Amino acid sequence: MPIPTPFHERTAPLCTSLRWKEWAGYYAVCSFDTSHEREYYALRHAAGLIDVSPLFKYEVTGPDAGAFLAHVTVKDVRKLAVGQSTYLCWCDDRGFVVDDGTVTRFEGDVYRLTAAEPSWAWLLRYARGFDVEIEDSSGRIGALSLQGPFARRVLADCCDADLAQMKFFCGQRADLGGTSVWVSRTGYTGDLGYEVWAAADQALPVWDALIDAGRPHGLEPAALDAMDITRVEAGFIMNGVDYFSAHHCMIDAQKSTPYELGLGWTVQLERDPFVGQAALQAEKRRGPSRKLAGLVVDWDEYEAMFNEHDLPPDVCSHAWRDGVPVYAKGGRQIGKATSGAWSPLLKQNLALADLEAEFAAVGTKVDFEVTVEYERRRVTATVSRKPFYDPERKRS
Repeated sequence: MPIPTPFHERTAPLCTSLRWKEWAGYYAVCSFDTSHEREYYALRHAAGLIDVSPLFKYEVTGPDAGAFLAHVTVKDVRKLAVGQSTYLCWCDDRGFVVDDGTVTRFEGDVYRLTAAEPSWAWLLRYARGFDVEIEDSSGRIGALSLQGPFARRVLADCCDADLAQMKFFCGQRADLGGTSVWVSRTGYTGDLGYEVWAAADQALPVWDALIDAGRPHGLEPAALDAMDITRVEAGFIMNGVDYFSAHHCMIDAQKSTPYELGLGWTVQLERDPFVGQAALQAEKRRGPSRKLAGLVVDWDEYEAMFNEHDLPPDVCSHAWRDGVPVYAKGGRQIGKATSGAWSPLLKQNLALADLEAEFAAVGTKVDFEVTVEYERRRVTATVSRKPFYDPERKRS
């Protein structure tokens, strides 16, 4: 049975839809209203506040903390400056992705790893020989994601962090409404955003302070359905949707490497040995056989298929996560679309797709399977650059 997050006392009365899901063992709101539209538009035009406490969090400390994390992930996190975060993934010995997340360096030998899945046993497996301590802090720390073009204004009205000097993927300790927090310029929506990390027993004052400060700026509590659309627009992958942890896959064809997922930029190969290094070096030399691509579905063709049956086009109101076959233009199947959404902001039908590498070049035309009145049809889709939505303010 799920348990409440540190912010449940505030989010539960607001969830008039009664739409909840289980996320990492916690109750999580799907949408506060029966429709997520208000929350989505707040994220894209003002600011939204999302409870992301269910993320798994691990504190890694000790003289070898940096060396240990550099060994178990694909990036040499020892190069991080104090207060800096980085996005990365970690792999098994054969170079298949186990999970993705972030690493933050708080002090010289104090780091935090966030993960989508439980990673305690995985970390302990490789800890032998390193002078480190690993704490599962998932239940001790609450986290809020404040996202949207007005996010900085909201924080400035309730927090003493030096936001003007806080660079992308950096953070600092601050006082927020009388509570000590860590504020990082990170998020999962592809827009200007921050994440606020606080002790679980101090969580409610942090929520209250952000909500009060956000009222003049159009801040709305937001939930997972709205965030899911924004992460598709941002081209962000999701564990269990766009790829599966190597731990859960029965055959190699179900597994993915960083290069196949478009995460090759996170891999730092030329350094001390790390888990999966030899396999990743070999793959980089030969090139990946598959690649994650962004697709934009041709709207005119899509609409015409439904017009043939005197029907309006059937557009999913939320982000979908069902695999959809993708074919070479007029030919064989070359992959699958793993997730997608209609973008209210871009007015485009978007998808993320796992394709054979030769068909993943930007501008390539492919066929996307659509079912109309129980008949399987094909509509043109064009491989597009990711992210689909990338405002300058995200990094500026």
